[in-house]
Amino acid sequence: MTSSVQRALPTATYRLQLGPDFPFAAAARAVPRLAGLGVSHLHLSPVWEAVPCSAHGYDVTDPRRVRAELGGEGGLRALAATAREHGLGLVLDLVPNHMAASSRHNRVLWEVLREGPESPYARWFDIDWAAGDGRVLLPVLPARLPDVRDRLRVADGVLALDGPEGPEFPLRAGTEGLPLNELLDAQWYRLGWWRLARTELNYRRFFTVSDLIGVRMEDPEVFAATHTKVRELVADGVVEGLRIDHPDGLADPEGYLSRLEEVTGGLCWIVVEKILTGAERLPGAWPVAGTTGYDALRHVDGLFTDPLGADELADLYREFVGKAGDRGGYWEATVRRAAYKVVTHELAAEIVALTRSAGRICAADPALRDHAPWALHTAIRELLVRVPVYRPYRVGGERVLTAEAARGAKAAFAVPEEATAVDVVRGLALGTYGDGAEQRVFRARFAQTASALRAKSVEDTAFYRYTPLLSANEVGGDPGRPAVSPDEFHAFCARLARDWPATGTVLSTHDTKRSADVRAGIAVLSQCPERWAELLAEVTTEADRADRADRASAPDPHLAWTAWQTAFGFGSPDPERLGPALLKSVREAGLHTNWTEPDAGYERAVADFVAAGPGRIPLRGPDGRAAGLEPHIRAHVLGATLVQLTMPGVPELYQNTEREYRALVDPDNRAPFASGPDDDKTAVVRAALRLRRDHPELFGPAGTYTPLTATGPAARHCLAFARTGRVLTAVTRLSLRLAETGGWQDTTLVLPEGRWADLLDDVREFTGGPDTPVKLTELFEARPVTLLVRK
Repeated sequence: MTSSVQRALPTATYRLQLGPDFPFAAAARAVPRLAGLGVSHLHLSPVWEAVPCSAHGYDVTDPRRVRAELGGEGGLRALAATAREHGLGLVLDLVPNHMAASSRHNRVLWEVLREGPESPYARWFDIDWAAGDGRVLLPVLPARLPDVRDRLRVADGVLALDGPEGPEFPLRAGTEGLPLNELLDAQWYRLGWWRLARTELNYRRFFTVSDLIGVRMEDPEVFAATHTKVRELVADGVVEGLRIDHPDGLADPEGYLSRLEEVTGGLCWIVVEKILTGAERLPGAWPVAGTTGYDALRHVDGLFTDPLGADELADLYREFVGKAGDRGGYWEATVRRAAYKVVTHELAAEIVALTRSAGRICAADPALRDHAPWALHTAIRELLVRVPVYRPYRVGGERVLTAEAARGAKAAFAVPEEATAVDVVRGLALGTYGDGAEQRVFRARFAQTASALRAKSVEDTAFYRYTPLLSANEVGGDPGRPAVSPDEFHAFCARLARDWPATGTVLSTHDTKRSADVRAGIAVLSQCPERWAELLAEVTTEADRADRADRASAPDPHLAWTAWQTAFGFGSPDPERLGPALLKSVREAGLHTNWTEPDAGYERAVADFVAAGPGRIPLRGPDGRAAGLEPHIRAHVLGATLVQLTMPGVPELYQNTEREYRALVDPDNRAPFASGPDDDKTAVVRAALRLRRDHPELFGPAGTYTPLTATGPAARHCLAFARTGRVLTAVTRLSLRLAETGGWQDTTLVLPEGRWADLLDDVREFTGGPDTPVKLTELFEARPVTLLVRK
């Protein structure tokens, strides 16, 4: 909502995943093709120095340097020059929240471990030195220290653990000659078994990933030191846009974004990876163009989901899987149970840190004394599980941590007087007990922990437990209410056009659990729940037949439902890709196995089942059991694509999605960019993006969004809107239901006044105005979507 979005506003971006196997030089070779699509900017995954061989780049080791494995700063500048020759700019991915906790590769962290809290770099990292008696726990050992002590070696001022790529640690000055036990106790760090991280960690991490250490970006000196290179690249015109990764991990997101706006001189288009929940709005004071687009994804996907069918599918799912209500049977109950699991186990160290902080504040204020640590701990836990969004902010926090949430939290206490600890914790989280240093620390850490809890309990647990319609289980999605009506969608777009006209929009990203085309295949099942039930019964019966040695039964019905639906969306039996995705699914769900305590027998049964069932039996395609659904899946794919590319906001194409792109959860969706043959989706993409490039005024901040409504018996199956009175998008939604009820029949759409040309075939023309309504049988005669331009 700031003027910066008008300086270097992209018309569309194209995300490329960089890595050692796809460096800057490879990206430069792709530039001509991508420019031909019609995008205006390349969006690059993190380009900063990272752990060697990192496939994603989010484990940054030095934000002041461009990654050598990608070609270094020279390679980045050469890519920018090539892009500029073809009319493209660059958008970079910033990772301000964390860095790699690898002492071997993170030399700044190395200095802190060697020199301790007095190091000039100590202020970089969110370490609670007091909690570790002046030392920081490094949970890096594969077993307890006594069990690996004989593998520790000291030489040349370095402590190392034997083994390939074993970790290395600096030695405090004057300690190299000490006996090993004394040497270990004399360091500014404590080496520990990796399992200790859950309960004893005394540095802030990214979610529950101890390999990533939190950075104190709220410190002006830390901000200045870590943004020197990006500031230079922006000033030199190499970079025109920035994506901010995980802003909710920062102590003060608004403060950070304000400083970023200042150091970039208002020259950048900036979007934030802020995940909005339900009716939550992006804070209006943030100096950004908007979000990266997961809110748009939810609204677009919801348009192509049948609400009645989704409800029926949920009933069929509950009957099939037989799960208890809070273990995958019902959405809200599943989320609450998952939140308790995460806050009690995975985030135990974070809750202990908050309890210590609250205890110090209460001890220092006579009005807040005599709250037992267990009471503060309980109050923190009970309030955190009731945060309905990713985190509260200083402004508007009372609408997140509500009085109703406090009453619910107090129910955990048997003694009313002890329940007043909830009021204290709520007040500290909302900043009502002053603005001292300790109060600011608690407020920030509570919010940061809330975001980690939401991500881990919803995205990484409940999404894998509650699975009636997997297309809804996406970042920013609401599996409990997966459908979005046309009226809701139009209201959302009108708000974007008014408040955030340059926000990002996406359908697939490096973090989506399934690509848009896979989700389209699954979403069509909401239009035919009975057909899905029949198909599932058919394939499970076939897979269960004991007389066939090449068949295997699913180890549990929940996996059977999830695996077959995943395979249906993916579209072709491929055990090499389905297997890892489904193994990740059962580990994240944590119902039978998990990442830290895997059940080898169960996981072997999963692999056998996937290989013999979903990985072998075709469900779609010419030989599949549901071949008749392919046209309706394609209608969804083309409709969602055209809507995203022409609705308010700046659309992003994830690499390879200009054509059919079926990918599952990472790492499956992070394979390098590859050229491929064009298809009917490519034609839609190219037409829409070139239109945006040639006429940015129709889609930008000065443009308008006008909903259009069809008339007739099938009106609800048409979504249409105009942009600035010059461009018209019309798509078919829920096409299977449409076909079952007799098609378009006499349904018509009145186009705005004027003569309109079909941009997808360059032949057809239509006349607008109330006197010449267009029959939808004619409008959608050639394809289920239409893009018109007024002549």
